[in-house]
Amino acid sequence: MSNGSNFDVAGAINTLTESFGKLFQLQVDLANNSLKTLVSVAEPLAKTATDLIGNVANAATQVLQSVSAAIAPKK
Repeated sequence: MSNGSNFDVAGAINTLTESFGKLFQLQVDLANNSLKTLVSVAEPLAKTATDLIGNVANAATQVLQSVSAAIAPKK
């Protein structure tokens, strides 16, 4: 009955399952690495932004103090 061409269905399914598993794992690894990169970029940007906001607030306070001192009546 067999003409020498045996088709290993279980082996083919196993190989397909393995391949899909590896592809899925690669996608998970890519997403994980992308998230890590995004966080490593966002951290310094967030620190710089908060420093900038603090500096602007300090400058505004100094301007208001200077204006108040200029407007205040002299004794």
